[in-house]
Parts: sequence; C-alpha cells; structure tokens
Amino acid sequence: MPLTFLMSLQHASLPKRVVIPEDVRHVSILKATGLIEAEIAPALDGSGKYKNARNATVTRITKEGMAEINRMRTEESRSKLARRL
Repeated sequence: MPLTFLMSLQHASLPKRVVIPEDVRHVSILKATGLIEAEIAPALDGSGKYKNARNATVTRITKEGMAEINRMRTEESRSKLARRL
C-alpha cells in the first residue's frame, strides 16, 4: 500500500533508490499525489508506448507527505485507544 510505503520512508536515509517493482509503483503514486519528491523514468518510451519504470529515487517527503504521516499516526493511536476501552 502506498501510504504504508510513505510511512517507511520517514525512517529511511534519503535519497533512497527503489528497485522493487511494487515499491516503484508506490513511488509513482506518491509522487503524483505530491506526498514525495522523486526521480522516476517517464511512463512512455521513445515510441510513445507505456512501460513500467524499473527504478526510482526518492529525494524527500513533502510537507503534505509529513502531514499525511501525522494524520495516519493520529488515526492509528485513536484506533488503539478505542480497542482498549
């Protein structure tokens, strides 16, 4: 899930090179939604055909990305508290 991947980036040393295909897709989604900045190959090759990127480099988590991480942590804390009650 892209948001779980986003949370894992918070503890990673950036820039981080990503080569696992599923994680490269997560990077693509997170970049498109403005939650991270990353370098990733274009989705189209020279002939205009779609291709999957083989790697990406995450350079930073944006302030919007940090806000999303904080929101998810708050929701997780509330869920844990509700389960205890």
